[in-house]
Order: sequence, then structure tokens, then C-alpha cells
Amino acid sequence: MIHSLFLINSSGDIFLEKHWKSVVSRSVCDYFFEAQERATEAENVPPVIPTPHHYLLSVYRHKIFFVAVIQTEVPPLFVIEFLHRVVDTFQDYFGVCSEPVIKDNVVVVYEVLEEMLDNGFPLATESNILKELIKPPTILRTVVNTITGSTNVGDQLPTGQLSVVPWRRTGVKYTNNEAYFDVIEEIDAIIDKSGSTITAEIQGVIDACVKLTGMPDLTLSFMNPRLLDDVSFHPCVRFKRWESERTLSFIPADGSFRLLSYHVSAQNLVAIPVYVKHNISFRDSSSLGRFEITVGPKQTMGKTIEGVMVTSQMPKGVLNMSLTPSQGTHTFDPVTKMLSWDVGKINPQKLPSLKGTMSLQAGASKPDENPTINLQFKIQQLAISGLKVNRLDMYGEKYKPFKGIKYMTKAGKFQVRT
Repeated sequence: MIHSLFLINSSGDIFLEKHWKSVVSRSVCDYFFEAQERATEAENVPPVIPTPHHYLLSVYRHKIFFVAVIQTEVPPLFVIEFLHRVVDTFQDYFGVCSEPVIKDNVVVVYEVLEEMLDNGFPLATESNILKELIKPPTILRTVVNTITGSTNVGDQLPTGQLSVVPWRRTGVKYTNNEAYFDVIEEIDAIIDKSGSTITAEIQGVIDACVKLTGMPDLTLSFMNPRLLDDVSFHPCVRFKRWESERTLSFIPADGSFRLLSYHVSAQNLVAIPVYVKHNISFRDSSSLGRFEITVGPKQTMGKTIEGVMVTSQMPKGVLNMSLTPSQGTHTFDPVTKMLSWDVGKINPQKLPSLKGTMSLQAGASKPDENPTINLQFKIQQLAISGLKVNRLDMYGEKYKPFKGIKYMTKAGKFQVRT
């Protein structure tokens, strides 16, 4: 299974390594560095890299590459899912997952990794169990450990490890009982120059934060569950019930966890929430070009689009840009040719626009193609697929919990061709 794990920062330094079966030399990462050089961006590094004696499987999160080394063929998604679980665990333990934080808590990191894999095979990957095995670091605990020489390792085996619901420890008690669910959808789309949709799909997740006393049994039903396609569940969800009734029935994990992730790829179900009007022109003989874009809302069910950020990689022939935004601020880097426009909130009564001229290289031929426009945005209280939670019921406990559902749509890779 997994022999070794290397953590590599964005400048290509290996700042942490962990070996389970046998020590694999750092030189194996040279194949990874070669692939990294060939890729234009960090996200484009292939997730699976074959080498003469090993396979390197990697994920890139928080500006860190998590590279697993394996010697025999295994299902790659199995390893990639485990690496994502490692990142989520670090985030849960330390609040953020970054190079300085990992270096500051290197002892806890090694202890957690030792528990997550046993002889290279995943063992304890549930956050609740890990927190009972290895106590999360606090300032007081760090001071005590330094003075006494003790560690963060717990004294006894977690109660959840021995039960039929390993994701939940026994004897949980809260003064305020609450269950909150966040439905977050990310829309990936490519829009052509006429405004037609070339491709569009939605990646959605339902994140839960459940703080309930005892051993509650929850049931979550949707208004339109048929929308959900290609669904992946947390182990707590009873799959048979979902197959027969399209209802989520589960004993929740304690605290924050991802209940399910889903995919909506049917083109007719994906509503495009923004449009971009553009007029970008280059003339052959002239040293000036025209640049004009306007961003507006579309199919947002009356909700406000906020956090709008427009970026565009301009052609090499553009020396500078003289632009005036109707709202927000813009920057143009003459070296990287990257235009950024921080729009903020879109007011439907007064649509934001960015207009002006481009200074072009004298004598240079007209660019082969116009630049593409990339958009980032957020829409609160809207799931763009139309997914709606119908009701949440609790069985097995007598108290009444606080319940809440929040929706959010944001842009993933949203590109407009001009």
C-alpha cells in the first residue's frame, strides 16, 4: 500500500517525510519535480506519475503537494482520497494547513500519521477517533509536555473504535444541541463569445456541523432528490435507505464532517448565474486596441452576486492598458500581462463595467485569438442546481435541537471566451 509520504512546498523543498514500510529515498521525488516543471500551473501536475520502481500519487492543497509513494498497483482514487483525508485532518487539528503550522506541530503531525496508517494501510481516518487517540495541541498542553516530557497520545482506546458506529464516540454531552448543514455548490462553465454555454457542471457538497447529546438518529429529506447525480456519502449514511426512498438516514459523526458530495452534469439543469458583455478588439495597423466588458446577473432568483473578481491573461503584444472601472479597482501587470478587476457586489440597477484602451507593440501582428475572461463570484442563500432540503427529523433522543440550513453558490473554473 502506501510506503512513504512527502510534503513539498511550492518552491520545491521537501519539508516533511514519513515512511511506513521501508525508507524510500528522497531522490524518487525527482520524477515529480520533472512533471512539475512541465506543468504550467501547480494544479496541472498529473495526479499519478509512474516511475521505474514506484508510482507517485499527489494532491495539491493549501500551496503544498502531498506526494504518496507506492510500489504495487492500487486503485489511485483510494490513495488520493486518503491524502485528502490527511489534509482535512491537519486542518481540523491546527485550524489551518500550512507549511509553518505543520513545522510548528511536527510531533503531533507524526503521531497522527502513525495512527492514520498501519503498515501502509488506512486504519483510523475519522477525526473523532483520532482526537481521542492524539489530543489536539493547545498552548497549555504544549507547555506541560515540554516540562514533563509527556506526549499528546491518549491513555485509552477510543470508545468509537470498538462500536458499530466508529465515527461517533459514546457519552457525548452538550448544553446547546444544534445541527447545521451547509449546501455549497461550485459551478464550472465555459461560455463562448456569443454567450452560449459550451459546458457547465456543478460540484456540490453538504457539510454538517452536528453537536447533539447522546446517540441521535437523523433523517434528512430533499424536495427534489432526483437532481443529485454521482453521489458520494460519508460512511454514516445508510445507503439502502437512500436507494429505495432517496432520503438520508444516518447517525451523525460528532462535530464537523462532510455528509455527502454530488455532481450535476445535465446541461439543462445548470443555470448560469452571470453574463459578461465584451468588446475586445485589436487592429492590425494601429498601436491601440479597444477593451470593454460589463458583468451582469442572470438566473439568480433575485439573490445578490458578491465577491466578483474578473481576471484575464492578455496577449504578449499588449504593453499597457488604460482602463476606467465604473466600480471596484483594477490592476494590470505589464510583465505577466495579467489583468485583475475586483468588482465586489453587482447592483442590477447599475451594472459594473470596465472600459478603456490597450497600448500594443508597434509593428506586432494582431493576436491569433482574443483573451479569455475568468470569473470568481459567490451567491449566498442559493443552490444554483435548485436543490432544497425539505425537512430534518431526529429520532432516538427526547430533546429538541436547533436546526439550520444554509445555501451558497460559488464559481469554480468559470471561463468566458471573447
